[in-house]
Amino acid sequence: MTRPDRLILIDLARTLALAGMVVFHFVFDLEIFGWVPQDTAITGWFWWHARIVAGSFLFLAGLGLWLSHGAGIRWPGFWRRQAKIGAAAALVTVATYFALPGLTIFYGILHSIFVASLLGLLFLRLPAAAVLAVAAFVFWLPWVWSDPAFDGWLIWTGLSGRIPATADFEPLFPWFAPFLAGLATGKIFSHFGLWPRLAVTETPFLRRLSWPGRHSLAVYLIHQPVLIALVFAATWIYWRI
Repeated sequence: MTRPDRLILIDLARTLALAGMVVFHFVFDLEIFGWVPQDTAITGWFWWHARIVAGSFLFLAGLGLWLSHGAGIRWPGFWRRQAKIGAAAALVTVATYFALPGLTIFYGILHSIFVASLLGLLFLRLPAAAVLAVAAFVFWLPWVWSDPAFDGWLIWTGLSGRIPATADFEPLFPWFAPFLAGLATGKIFSHFGLWPRLAVTETPFLRRLSWPGRHSLAVYLIHQPVLIALVFAATWIYWRI
């Protein structure tokens, strides 16, 4: 199977995940400007929506790690990607420090993907069943055990039993689990030769539809400032009509 045929499916999935993220952040911005009740974005259906979207991004990141490096780690490409994600995560931290006082994102989705991608290298050569077993353990542990020793600078592990004040928090436990599940899925598909069966012909329509997924990091960084500007403009106009 050619590389474009393999990537178009992943890019379309990323586009769908990005759409879910845009919906969530749009509701969050409406909440900030008073268009919807407070806590709308973090309660009820949207609570699940946010976690499904975050889990999708991590799952796809794990799948992508296998597709890119399952046959052998291509170190230059790996480190270039890590540098981009690390820089973007740092930018999010700095931006939210000034834009959202008291809610700085210090371990959000990009930070989680950065760390998961590093740790994921340890699982590239393990059997898929073993990877899934570790994923199940990572997901299960924080629900049944925690320790205050993991508070403070170790709070990013997710094992302290406390949720810090931050606008986005995807700690290692349990969020490394969907990443590992994605990596294991890639292994299983490769083992059974399923990728060729999932190949699709890249049409102009699908190419346009997959464009956001092919530039997911840029879309992630740009979409929220754009949404905030649009909601702010709508609010400003509304109160002056």
